[in-house]
Parts: sequence; structure tokens; C-alpha cells
Amino acid sequence: MSSMSASAGDREPCIPLDNAKEEVSGPTCTGDNGKHESAICSGNSEIKSRAVVKYCAAPPPTSYALLQEKTDLKLPPANWLRENPQLGSAGTTILGSSSKSKPFSSFGMAYEFIDCIGDDVDVVSDSENIKKLLKIPYSKSHLSMAVHRVGRTLLLDELDIQELFMRSSQTGDWTWLKEFYQRLMDQKWQRKKKSKEHWYQKAILSKFLYYSINGDGAAEPESDNLSEGDEENRAEEFSTSWPTTFTSTSNAEEPEAPKQESVSVDSSFALGQVTSVPKEQNLPTLFNEGESSQGLRNDFVRNIMWTFEDIHMLVGSNMPIFGGGRYPAVSLRLRDNNKPINILTGIDYWLDNLMCNVPELVMCFHVNGIVQKYEMIKTEDIPHLENSTFSTRVVKDIAQNILSFLKSNCTKEGHTYWLFKASGSDIVKLYDLTTLCEEAEEEKCQNPFTLPVAVLLYKVASNLMLKARQNRKHYGTIRTLLLNCTKLLDQERHPQIIASAHYMLSELFQLDEPLEEDGGESLRAGGSEDSYSDEDREEEDDLTEDSDDNGSYSNCSSTQDDSKAVAVIRSVGELSVPEKYRSTHQIRPSCAFPVSQDKEERCRLVLSYVLRGLKAVDGSIKKESDLPAADPNTPIPLKYEDRSSNGACTAEKGISLLLERAAGPLQADQKHPTRSGMIPGSWQHHMKLKLFFKASKAYYVLSDAATNLLKYGRALRYIKLSLQCYDAYCSVSGTLHPHVLLFHSQCLSLCGDIQLMLAQNANNRAAYLEEYSYQTKEDQEILHSLHRESSCQAFSMATDLAMDPEYQLFVSSKCYEAAYELLVSEALKDHTSDQLAQVLKRLGNIRNEMGVYYMNQAAAMQAEKEVKRSVSVAEQEMWKKSFGFFEKGMTDFEAIGDSTNTALLLCNTGRLMRICAQAHCNVSGDEGRGEFSPEEALYYNKAIDYYLRAMKSLASRENHPAVWDSVNWELSTTYFTLATLLQDYAPVSRKAQEQIEREVTEAMMKSLKYCDLQTDSARQPLYQYRAATIHHRLASMYHSCFRNQVGDEHLRKQHRSLAELHYSKAVSLFLSLKDAPCELLRTLLERVAFAEFTMAGQNSSTAKLKSLTGAIEIMTETRHAFQLIQKELQEEQKELNEPDAAESAGSPDVASGPMAGLNLQEVMKLIGVFEPSFSFLLLQVIKLMTTTKRKPSNKDEELLKTYKNVYSKLLRADKNAPLVSRVELYIDLLQQLMQRTGSDDTGTHKP
Repeated sequence: MSSMSASAGDREPCIPLDNAKEEVSGPTCTGDNGKHESAICSGNSEIKSRAVVKYCAAPPPTSYALLQEKTDLKLPPANWLRENPQLGSAGTTILGSSSKSKPFSSFGMAYEFIDCIGDDVDVVSDSENIKKLLKIPYSKSHLSMAVHRVGRTLLLDELDIQELFMRSSQTGDWTWLKEFYQRLMDQKWQRKKKSKEHWYQKAILSKFLYYSINGDGAAEPESDNLSEGDEENRAEEFSTSWPTTFTSTSNAEEPEAPKQESVSVDSSFALGQVTSVPKEQNLPTLFNEGESSQGLRNDFVRNIMWTFEDIHMLVGSNMPIFGGGRYPAVSLRLRDNNKPINILTGIDYWLDNLMCNVPELVMCFHVNGIVQKYEMIKTEDIPHLENSTFSTRVVKDIAQNILSFLKSNCTKEGHTYWLFKASGSDIVKLYDLTTLCEEAEEEKCQNPFTLPVAVLLYKVASNLMLKARQNRKHYGTIRTLLLNCTKLLDQERHPQIIASAHYMLSELFQLDEPLEEDGGESLRAGGSEDSYSDEDREEEDDLTEDSDDNGSYSNCSSTQDDSKAVAVIRSVGELSVPEKYRSTHQIRPSCAFPVSQDKEERCRLVLSYVLRGLKAVDGSIKKESDLPAADPNTPIPLKYEDRSSNGACTAEKGISLLLERAAGPLQADQKHPTRSGMIPGSWQHHMKLKLFFKASKAYYVLSDAATNLLKYGRALRYIKLSLQCYDAYCSVSGTLHPHVLLFHSQCLSLCGDIQLMLAQNANNRAAYLEEYSYQTKEDQEILHSLHRESSCQAFSMATDLAMDPEYQLFVSSKCYEAAYELLVSEALKDHTSDQLAQVLKRLGNIRNEMGVYYMNQAAAMQAEKEVKRSVSVAEQEMWKKSFGFFEKGMTDFEAIGDSTNTALLLCNTGRLMRICAQAHCNVSGDEGRGEFSPEEALYYNKAIDYYLRAMKSLASRENHPAVWDSVNWELSTTYFTLATLLQDYAPVSRKAQEQIEREVTEAMMKSLKYCDLQTDSARQPLYQYRAATIHHRLASMYHSCFRNQVGDEHLRKQHRSLAELHYSKAVSLFLSLKDAPCELLRTLLERVAFAEFTMAGQNSSTAKLKSLTGAIEIMTETRHAFQLIQKELQEEQKELNEPDAAESAGSPDVASGPMAGLNLQEVMKLIGVFEPSFSFLLLQVIKLMTTTKRKPSNKDEELLKTYKNVYSKLLRADKNAPLVSRVELYIDLLQQLMQRTGSDDTGTHKP
């Protein structure tokens, strides 16, 4: 400490001390009167302190004037009470400070630094309140503070209970608390009168500050001085607006002055006014007006983010700071030299300097107002002053204990807690005023903190919503904040906040995105909505071990009143014990957010919030008389019609309205009230738009989810509700933004999807109708709100449940068309690339479906005709419709480059051409069908053209194997059908035989070309069978040509060669199949017949014998066919022998019942050909071998013997024996021949 006699401003700034215990050097604030940050850290092994100036309204610190000794502070300086830039604009008042904090000072700071609230900061309060709390163990004075919780942040405000009761006596409010307080204190309350000494000290403090900034030390004449009584009167007048050094009642421009003790001063702030909110137009206006009119502004000269050990505090301070001297910042204090500094004053000075980054304190001592001397004290030396020694560690422990105590017990967001200590008492109690208010019997229980708390909860939630898009961990916190906000407010008085809060709650649920897992962080369900503790609070915490034992303090409180307390500190001395109070409930910044995997549950939550928001908005609109009377509990019918009799034509008018509403521009500006009386541009108008749109999205997601679950009746009901919400949105909206139009096109597309699925699942109509007709009470209430603005009938045609599949397909296509028209409109030309492709795909698909529907109708008409006459007009009409839809569908798919679906539609068009061809076949009564007509050939060739175009569209099999294989099969089938009809019903009346044969061969070979025998697929056996059949048919045709050809020997040889080639290939393919024994047998028998015919034209015995031997070898190959037939017969016999099968079989006769996969009649017919042919061959070969002139070899004799033996057995065979026995005999005989002829090289003789 050093005595000073010269102006501190003459000294040079000092370099920060290196060896100081607490380094508190550095700038405090700048002079730009704006927000900024500057930081300073101080710390050693004892204490850690760091301060960041977030805002400073004072000008840059200027040097203070050192007053001359003997300066009389009782005389006012020349500049007294005049506005001064150093002290601010409020320097015209006579007081230097007021200890009276405004009851909402922390809320003003919280509103301004909303980013810090809920997560980063532990405490928000006036610096004066912080000091009061940290002095509890040292002070006998009373303590009364209101505590509120927002997330992990506690807001502390002084609660002047006596001022509250003064208002209570006038308004009648809070009488329940007044009675409770009287019981608590066991005495009648009375207001303390401030002493004359108090006002005297205030006055000389004010004059001292003005002298310090004046510099000339001049005093005004005594005549200008006020009398002591006048000073007191003016003090009463200005006490509420004068800025104090440490409290929050000043404006940003007002001066600051230090003080010594906290003394209660009258406040003219009306607590009750907080609930009278100005008329709400929009949220920002509401809050700004409310804040300024109710003292919710940030009135501190500076706001500081103060970190004291591990406690983060946002504090407000008005302490005047001066510059100059060894440090760039000092604080000025005035002390009576006759009164020593006590420990309370020392803690005050030390904490003020720590909070404000002031490294040094300048103390001016006076005696009876006469200046004696100055002393400079470093901040780190304040705890060691004589008579004022205190431990900084103890202060740190007190701070940590109080914070832990409050955080452990103030757990309910939105509740007002009262921290109270009676004067002279050692017991500190915490009450929940919100709960006490709810328990009070009187009806008019108003909590003045309700609206500021609700507004703060809303503001913090709004601020977090801006971050929520990037980080979903905030969702739980936002939800808790908003739910608690809505609990605090009366819907009739604050509908705007309630509606907006419920809209934000609905926005928390992401309806249009898949649910993402955040590793479980913050998204697990659990926990309560209004509490931030991890578990439900226990009845008694470790913090108050023996809290039931209150007898030792019965002089201050009763057991009955103690039962009302949430928690009790039994002795203030406990606060000095390190870690005496520890928070057992870890704060969870991102409270539980109930995320359900079930989409319907999420959407239902959203709709519940939307409904509450709509009710709040509707309740604020006064124009009720003009509305049609409607009961929200009465279901609004969802109509359905059976339009099967009228067809799709009846819907044209309704669909045209749909297109107009979808794509037509709305009026640019609405100037007249809406149907319900809303004024365009009002907050109700904006809120309803948001709520209607959110409801529409929720119903859309519900509809989409129901569609995925195949609940199409429910899906149609939800999409109807979605479009009704959209209709109401259009009714109150002046313009439709692109994102709204895009969503609407999605709704129309989904509606088209649902109508299509309903058409395709006509069998479940009864179930769909039941789903469609069901309505929840919530849906009814939302519909009731919608009908306040619109009739909601614009999309009724698209969303009615029809009973006619054709009409449903028609409506589906019109929905897609409306969506398409919307996407290509001028408003969305730059926004729809992806969605347009999807809608075009849907359009192509529905047109394919409608084409297939009409094609099937035409096929059904054709099948129903008993006698095929000429093609009817109705059939032709079906063809035209089908063909038209296929063409439109192809155009849609080509527009998006979808070659696969284009190929499918070309394939379907080819099928339509084949149906047309079948309708033109000539059938004449009893004569059966006639020749193959030119019309048939025309349509089959058109079908082939479409299939070839489909192949070209696909380009290669790799692009889409399944579609490629399908088209390939259809093309092969069409060629095969064309060739078969040409062969079986040859148009001999119009064409020459040679031309027909040429066309048949060409068509068969093309069909064979598309028979994919290499690819391993399900169709491979079918391809093999078809290829075998083609070779068999060609062989038969060339066989016939060879038999009938006369004259041209070259041509006959060619036909013979081709017949042998195709028979060989046919046999080879049939042998590879396991289920075509009849076809194999027939082919081999035809081949034998071909060999016999060839032999008939031969004259040489040797040549004939060779031909006969070759024919017998061919005949032996039938053994494979008979083995397959035997296997089938044995399996049939086995099935018949089983009891159940025998009972179900009508007759035990094997030959009487047709078998699966085996035509017995065909088998018997083929055996009838086989036996004589086999006998003839054996007889002829035996004759030739016995009549030969050359001497037979031993081998020939053995062979002849075998032939005779087989022939003998064949002749003696019982013709009436069971089929199985006969087949077994044939296999045995053929086996004997194979054993004898197998050693000979007879294969070369096979034709």
C-alpha cells in the first residue's frame, strides 16, 4: 500500500506483475459500446479465475482525479447530477448506488446471450446476488432469491418478499405466500425505514464519484446543496432507476458507483405487470416489447463470462472502472477512516475486482466527509487486509457447495424456487413456489415469474432449433424446454407462444428422412419431461443427511413449514466444508428424446402437437359467428362410390378441378380476411400455414407407411387427409413456394400409387373399405379446424374409394398426370430433375397397367365367344385403347431413357398384336378352323417387329437379363406359332406349296435361333423341348416332301438329307429331356418309317439288309423312351397302392386314368404303331438273312438266332396284358438286340 498525493493519471502504465499470486492484468473492455470479448486469467495453487467481457457499454476507462486533502465531500461538485460520459447518461440522479436488483435482471442477460443458456453456463445473475450467496456463512442478514432452471443453467434473482407483500395488500395476490411467510418467520412483517445515515452515505459517495471525474475539485455554493430531508425524498424518487455498482437496475448509459453494504431500497418495479403482455402480432415484437416494458432488458454496463474454479457464470456488473496508474484499470472505493474494513466488505471488493478483471483497488479515506488520503491495494492482497482476512479457498468451497445444492434440488424446469434465509438464522431453505402456488386454495394465484420463464424457455429452444439440423443431440433438450414452456402459459392469454412452441415440437420429428442412429446418444427414451436429473429424485438426498431433525432451530421455523421445503441447509457453516454438498445427479444436457422406430407413432405425436397448435390459433381468432356450426366430435364422412356403372367418364369434371388446383397459380396477395376471419399477414395466418403444411406432411408419411404395409384402405384415408390439409393451406396462402408444390406433386404421386394398388387388389375391397371409413378423434378435430378455412373438397375425386378397377386406374393415371403438369410448370422448371423422372416412370407404369387391363378385356371377350365370327366393334375398341396407352407409356419411358421398361411395353404391345392375330383366325362352324389368313400373318409379323424393337432397346442381355430372357422367349414363341400355323393350316389356296415350305422353314429357323440352349435358367428345358419340336416338325416336313417329290432327284436327295439331319437333332434333344418319352418315341418311329420308305426303293438284297439293320438299330433307341414310360407307370402304380390314393382313385385300372405328365392314350397309340413296325422289321431281316446265297458266319448265325428269338417272343406276347408288363417286355427285347448288335460296328449304317 502506498499513499498518493498526485494524480494517478500522471503515472505510466505498469507491466503486469510476474510474481503476483493472482495475475489480473489485461484490458477490461473497449469503448465501442458494443459486444466484444476480452479475457483474463488469474490463478495459482489456491484459486483459478478467468473473465471474458462479453459486452461493455461504458466508454474506455479514463484517469480518475486525486482529490486534495481536506476536500469536503459534503459539498456538491459543479458537475453533480449532470450527464457525464464516464458515469453514463443517468448521472442526473443523486444516488451513487442502489442495492435493489430488478427481479428479472438475469432474464435480460439470458435473452441477450441466449447461446450460453442451457448448456455452457452454470449461473446467470447480477454480480450482487453472487456476492450475497458467497457471503452466506459470514453474514447474519436475510437472503431471499428466486431460482429458475433452464437446462443446466440456473438463473438467480433477488426476490424482495416485502415488496411482493406490499403489492399483495393492494391486489389480493400472493396472500397464500404472505401467510406462509408469516408462519415461517413467526412474526408480522413490516417494512424497514432507511436511516438518515444511510442516505447521507449515499449522497457523499455520489459526490465523491463526480469529484473524481471532475478533476478541478471545485465545489458549488452551499445554496445549491440540498437539505438532508430533500436528499432523502429524492433518494426515494430515484432509487429504482439509479445504476448501482453491483446491481442490475441501470441502463447501459448510466454511471456506476461503488457501495459498501447491501441495503434494501424501495423498488417501483411492478412485479404483477409481467403477466400483462401487449397484443401479440409476431413473436419478435411480442418479446421485445415485453422485455422493455417489464424490465427484461439487459441493463448492466458490462456482462462478463466469469469462470470461478470450475463454475461458469454470466454476471452483470455496473462497477465504475477507471484507468491510469500502474495498471490500465482500477476501482475506486470510499471509506470512513473511523470504521475498519470488515470481512464482508473485503469479500465484496475482492469478488468485484475478480469479476471485472480489475487488478488494483484505489481506496479514498475520509473523516466526516473530509478527504484524508488514498491507498492502492492489489486485488490479490485484499484477502489479507487487517480485520478483513479470509481464505479464498473457503470462498471457492462455498461457491461449489451452493451450486451443487441448487443443482441437486432445483430440478424442475419452469418452476420458481425460493432460496430463503431469515435474518440472524443459520438455516437456509429452498422452497418450490410453483408447487406451493398449485396447492393454494385461492383461485387467483399468479406467479410473476411465469411469463419471463416461459419466454426464456421458448427463446432457448428457438436458438437450439437453429443448431438442431446439424446436431440431433439437442432434440431432447428442445423438447423438454418447449413442453415446460407450454405448461406455464395460459392458452387464452398467450396463444401465439403456445402455437409456435407446439409447431417447433412437431418439427423435432423428422418425417421425410430415415431414422438415423446416433450411437444412442441423446435419443434413448426415458427420463421425465421437466426434470434434468438422470433418475427420479429420491425423497431425501445425501445433501441433507439429517434434514428431518429440525428441532434445534425451532425458534426460526416450525416442523410444518419445514415439510414444505424442497431442501434445507441445516447450518451455513457446512458450506465452508470442501465438497460437503455434491450433486448426485449428473446433468444431462440433451434430455431424453423419445424416438420411436415406428413411423406411425412418430406421425401421431406430430399430429397431436399440430392439433394443439391449431386449437391455440383458432382460439385467438374472434370471428366465430360467421362460421358454420360444426361439432368436432362428429365424424366427417369420407365418401366412397361405386362408379362401375358410369365408368371413368363421370370423373372428368372432378379431375379437371384437380389439375387446376395442382398447377394453377393462386392470387399473389390476399387482402381480405380468410373464411375464419384471419387477417392475412397476421401471426395466426403464418402459424396456420406452417401447421397445415406440417399436418399434410405427417399424413403423407402415414399414408406411405400404410402403403408399405399393404394397408391400402388406410393409406387412401391418410392421403385424403393430407390433401385436405393441403387444400386448406391453399385456401389461406397467397402464394405457393416451390418446396410446397414439390411436396404436393409427391402427394399426388402417392395417391396415384394407392389407387393403382387398390385396382390390382380388388379381392380385399371389404377390408379396404373398413380401413378407409375409420377415423380417430384427433383426425376429426384436425378436420374441424381445416373446415374453418376450406371445404377441403378440391381433391375428393382423387381420394374417394371406388369399387371399379377401371375407374381406379383412370384416377391413378390422372393423379400422375396432375403431378407431371405441376412439375413441368413454370414455377418448378428449375427444381424437379429427380422427381420428374420418378413421375414419368409412374406415368409410364400406369399407362402400361391400363394397356394390359384393356388387352386382357379384349382377350376375355375373345374367349367368351362360343363361335368365332368376325371381330366385334367392342374388341376393336379395347385394342385401340390398349395400343394407345402402350404408346404413351413408351413415350414416357423413352423421355427418361428407361430402355428396360420401354422394352417391356414393346413386349406387351407384341402380345396385343398376337391377341389381334388370334381374333382373326378363320373358324367356320363344324369344319374347324380354316386356312392361315393374311390378317393373322399381318398381326404376327407386327408382333415380331415389336419384339425385335424390344431386343434393340435392351441392346444386350447384360443390361437386364430377366427382361432380355422374357423378350427372347416371346420372340421365339411368336416365330414358332407362326410357323406351326403355316404348317398345320397352310394357305394352299393362296400360295404354292414350295413357298409355304420356305416360309415355314424360315420361321422355324428363326424361332430356333432365339432358343437359348446355352444359358442355365428355368426356361432351358422349355427351350430344349421347343428346339426338339422344331427339328421334329422340320424333319417331318422334309420326310413328307421326300415321299411326295417326283422327278427332281437332286431335290429328293436334298430333302432326304435334311430329314435325316433334323431327325437326328430332334432325337438328340428329346433324349436329353426326362419328361418327353412320347415325343421321343414318336420321332424314333417316324425315323424308322423314313428308313423303311428308303428301303422300299432299293432292289439289292445287300442294300436292303443294310437298311433293315439300320432301322432296327434306330428301333433299339426306343428303349430309353420305354424306360421313362415304365418309370412313370410304376410311380402311378405306387400311388394307387397307397390307401388314401386308392380310395380317392375311382378305378384300379391303370390305363383308365390319365397321369400327370404322361398321356396314356398317346402311349397306347404309339405302341400300336411300334409293335407292327418292330415285327415287320424283324420278319424282313430274318427273311433276308435266311435267303442269302453266301454262307453265313458264326456271328451272323448268332444274330439270326437272336432275331428269331425276339420275334418269337413278340408274336407270343399277350395283347391284353397290363401296360406295365408290355412295356417291360419291350425293354427286355430291345435290350437283347442291343447286346447282340452293340459289338458290331453298325453305327455307320445309321441313316
